Amino acid sequence: MDDNHFNQFPEMPASKPIIFDADKCTGCNSCVDICQVDIFIPNKVKGKPPVVMYPGECWYCGSCVVVCPAEGAITMRHPLMNQVHWVEKSELIKSRSNLSGKG
Repeated sequence: MDDNHFNQFPEMPASKPIIFDADKCTGCNSCVDICQVDIFIPNKVKGKPPVVMYPGECWYCGSCVVVCPAEGAITMRHPLMNQVHWVEKSELIKSRSNLSGKG
């Protein structure tokens, strides 16, 4: 069996909850220090983003995103079941009135 057999499914957010933008990250390791469950380790290369060693342990608390001094350097991907999809009330009323034929 070849190695490609096991890589046919897309990566799920739970397997990569934290994404670093290497162009914005300064490697300050503030996220490493603040993380409550220690999912990060400092990168061996100074100035590079930390390594996410234990992504499955992430609590999605967002403290790493909040403490980061470089805006946009860390992105948190919540699992799909935890994502919220907001709908403006006016749009909801409009769609209901179209369904009932009161447009």
